[in-house]
Amino acid sequence: MAFLALLLIAYLIGSIPTSFILGKILRGIDLREHGSRNVGATNAMRVLGKPVGIAVLILDAAKGFFPTLLFPLITGGSASGFLSQENQALCIGLAAVIGHMFTICLKFKGGKGVATTIGVYLALAPKALLLTFSICLILIASTRYVSLGSLTGAILLPIFLLLVGPRSLPLVMLTVLLGGLVVWRHRENIKRLAQGTESKIF
Repeated sequence: MAFLALLLIAYLIGSIPTSFILGKILRGIDLREHGSRNVGATNAMRVLGKPVGIAVLILDAAKGFFPTLLFPLITGGSASGFLSQENQALCIGLAAVIGHMFTICLKFKGGKGVATTIGVYLALAPKALLLTFSICLILIASTRYVSLGSLTGAILLPIFLLLVGPRSLPLVMLTVLLGGLVVWRHRENIKRLAQGTESKIF
């Protein structure tokens, strides 16, 4: 029961619409009506400015990092099986990302999950994340397409997990699942990239 309660709390934390709240507080606007109409860090950066966009990125990442890192310590996990501490962390991280993507606060229409996923893997696999993040930053800086960097990261992260670890089958499976969700959430971006109409970050 305690674990199920923590899953719900992780989902609710992930559901906090950071950019929407900051848009209302700082500009009095609904971010869903401006720019790409997405409540993620990229649209916040375009509409609200770079400092706010960076703040949204950090806060959205924190929504994944802290529950994934700390919540399994509350129950301590069990000796084996599905409720091991590692598997608890995986499920809690997934709950936080789903909360961000499908936030109850905005009628289940949230962001694309990239920043919160970054936070989850900062807790679970920092080495693989650092390698992936570095390549994605270079790609974004050279092309100015955040969506292209995000999609590339979704593909590279499970590969780097296999290369530098941790080589946990449940973790790799979660990474493939989250990568698939990120790609699915970027399906309109993929169309625009193919058509050459995707918006650049700056």
